Amino acid sequence: MSARTIQDQAIARKTFVQQAAHADADDPASPLRGGAMFSTKSKSGYTLGATEDQFFEAADTSLLPVIRVDAASLMQVSRQLESIAKRQAPRIAFKAKGSILLLNLFDILAVQAEGNYVSLQHRPNPYLVHESLSSMAEKLKPYGFIRIHRSVVVNVSAVEEVQPLPTGEYRLRVRGGKEYLVTRTYKHNLRDLAQLWVGTERLCG
Repeated sequence: MSARTIQDQAIARKTFVQQAAHADADDPASPLRGGAMFSTKSKSGYTLGATEDQFFEAADTSLLPVIRVDAASLMQVSRQLESIAKRQAPRIAFKAKGSILLLNLFDILAVQAEGNYVSLQHRPNPYLVHESLSSMAEKLKPYGFIRIHRSVVVNVSAVEEVQPLPTGEYRLRVRGGKEYLVTRTYKHNLRDLAQLWVGTERLCG
């Protein structure tokens, strides 16, 4: 390092200290006034430096703003986000009792065959729709529904637990506690239950 550089740094340090002392005298609670604070780093670590009208010092994380958010605020934001997500979620429209109803697909836990109808398992009330299960399964497949039985289609996002059975079948539990049987014919569809499998073998084998 040249003598001129060392001299310049010494002058900068002295000027900085004098400016800081003057600022403290005017307002003890404030840092150096009138200048942007930032840092520069050399091989020997952080250094002080100065330009014509600005001073800067080593970055101090204690000067960063601290944002405090209480649990109630987080819960409120969470509910708002959930509400927005539901408004933007795909919906299904169908005729029921002379009217056309619209439901968020997220709220439909499963679809079950009921003769020439299908029952949309929606809490708290299920709805009967005049449609075949095969047709419904095909229409709902792009929206995260899988077939697990010849008479049952479930919403992947509603599945909370899967239990293997000695018969080679599976018992599947959805939100709310209702359980469905996954037959061996459709067990390969279980691979779609999650995008990531950790610490367990894939259910579909």
